[in-house]
Amino acid sequence: MLKGSIVALITPFEDNILKEDVYRKLIQYHIKNGTNGIVPGGTTGESPTLSHDEHKLIIDIAVSECKGKIPVIAGTGSNSTTEAVELSKYAEKAGSDALLVVTPYYNKPTQEGLYQHYKKINDNVGIPIIIYNIPSRSVIDMSVDTMARLYELKNIAGVKDATGDLNRVSLQLKSMGKEFIQLTGNDDNSFEFNKRGGVGSISVTANIAAKLCSDFQKSCKNDLKKADELNKTLLPLHHTMFIESNPSPVKYAASILGMCSSEVRLPLVQVKEETKLMISKALKVANLL
Repeated sequence: MLKGSIVALITPFEDNILKEDVYRKLIQYHIKNGTNGIVPGGTTGESPTLSHDEHKLIIDIAVSECKGKIPVIAGTGSNSTTEAVELSKYAEKAGSDALLVVTPYYNKPTQEGLYQHYKKINDNVGIPIIIYNIPSRSVIDMSVDTMARLYELKNIAGVKDATGDLNRVSLQLKSMGKEFIQLTGNDDNSFEFNKRGGVGSISVTANIAAKLCSDFQKSCKNDLKKADELNKTLLPLHHTMFIESNPSPVKYAASILGMCSSEVRLPLVQVKEETKLMISKALKVANLL
């Protein structure tokens, strides 16, 4: 169920107001273009600057738009275990199919602290949990041993691996086996990640190239030559999405394509002029502009 091209969905704002109608249209765009799952309320969705009510609202909208079509993997992580549990319980009650839970940021828990954090969430819900391991943002790297301990719990189902270390795919495969879902959080390593045992990505680029990303993920399963060609087409786009802090570049790209405003909430700012030129060029390489 949780594989292929899964989008880390952007949250559209205008004059600092969350645009519900635009959000629904973005979800419909993904359903029509082959996206395999939606993540509302992740980092790309600017979860740190969403109010609790807004965070719950986008989960509700995603569930209502996706129900019976594609799964919703709600972003419910927090560096407060109590808050992560509360939001995870809400997402489950709202009808989410799974949860994406980032490792606690800033407070730098030990490996035992990480284990207890996820165990507490696991013990309070009844749907699959995907661990989001992103050391570059959370300043903590969950070890393979800790992940293996967590996988023994009933709801821990896999990982969104944003370590950038492709060796982790093999190590995690060896430790947890094929049923442990491995999704990359780095668009630019998706091809190699899948070849080593991954089953898809939670993608930033898919926000503005849904069909290309979906076709690429499908090809990884049965046509590596085509997957390689699509990967080469997508790579310039992948790279430009991270020239500046995510999601500012992808929101600018979405604005060029008429999908939503480029507005981001402070402390994020809109991209520089030279970045805009690079994004436009990459969109043209991918035949999106």
